[in-house]
Amino acid sequence: MALTSTAEQPLPVRTVSRAVGEWINRLGRVWVEGQVTQLVRRPGMGTVFLTLRDPVADVSLRVTCPRAVCDAVGPALVDGARVVVWGKPAFHPGRGTLALAAVEIRPLGAGALLARLEQLRATLAAEGLFAPARKRPLPFLPAAVGLITGRASAAERDVVENARRRWPAVRIELREVAVQGPLAVSQVIDALRELDRAPDVEVIVIARGGGSLEDLLPFSDEALVRAVAAARTPVVSAIGHEQDAPLLDFVADVRASTPTDAAKRVVPDVGEQAVGVAQLRDRARRTLEHRLDREERRLADLRRRPVLAAPWVELDRRGQDVAALRARARRCVHHAFDVTERDLTAARARMRALSPAATLDRGYAVVQRASDGAVLRDPAEVEAGERLAVRLAGGQLGAVVGEN
Repeated sequence: MALTSTAEQPLPVRTVSRAVGEWINRLGRVWVEGQVTQLVRRPGMGTVFLTLRDPVADVSLRVTCPRAVCDAVGPALVDGARVVVWGKPAFHPGRGTLALAAVEIRPLGAGALLARLEQLRATLAAEGLFAPARKRPLPFLPAAVGLITGRASAAERDVVENARRRWPAVRIELREVAVQGPLAVSQVIDALRELDRAPDVEVIVIARGGGSLEDLLPFSDEALVRAVAAARTPVVSAIGHEQDAPLLDFVADVRASTPTDAAKRVVPDVGEQAVGVAQLRDRARRTLEHRLDREERRLADLRRRPVLAAPWVELDRRGQDVAALRARARRCVHHAFDVTERDLTAARARMRALSPAATLDRGYAVVQRASDGAVLRDPAEVEAGERLAVRLAGGQLGAVVGEN
């Protein structure tokens, strides 16, 4: 009902505020579209405050919601996100402000798309498709570079021109495909598999220029992501610009920020390599010269040693040692001869003293029976007429036993 009032009988503020609140409270829940600004999450508070702004009319509406409602939004709610809010308008008489008490918040357009992509990204990451351990290094100088890009696109020109500028002899295996629209995913997958089977293609670049989120959707397709993960050849993702991040970037072995950056990553710069080779050659020369100088100093030090500076001195010393050893050996041999000769003389003297010949020399004789050579000691052992052999110092003579 309309309130009645005059200048003479005005209504109190509380009456008008209460009436406005009662009228607004009769409104039901509504869906409101807008852009999130001034998002406030205070620690320890169960309520989140934000402003829902209409970017066309530059009109805004305060929104309050439980923290659980805000946290349930995926991806996480941030300033600038476009959302649809389901809530009930509420007027606060104490502050005289209007706010929308949100019951549910949904991402709108790109936000919903991003939420689905985030869910797919989490699923593929849990399977290990984005793990750093499965990333393969790029070859230093590939025999051929496979390039998958749009027909006559700026991305193709950036990759080809920069690659040939860096290494003029590089060979590009180009596959032109649709890079947006319903045919993009199947064509990119077919080109990827064809290049992956080529024996001389050692790296594959998938390139596209920048675009909207919808334009880049084919490069977040699950089938394409799994095809890249299954490829045997290293894959470089060069989709969009620095801020663009399709799921292809996560599964590729190398992520290039732009197509130009991809060209710099897949082939070396011939000028840089020439400079590097020259530096290595100079370094090797310096190392070799240093080694030669060191060996020359060592040889000079060796030559200054007495054994090499005057080798005959050592030979003379060794000759003196040999002569001394020879003289010592000679003295030892002579001494041994002398000792042996003395021993032999003494033994000869002892033998001579003990020999029967010595006794014979003193005039004695040895009488033996001629028949058997037996030595006779008693005259009764022989008979008259028996022949005897008498041995003297000067020789031996025969005798016949006579009558006694």
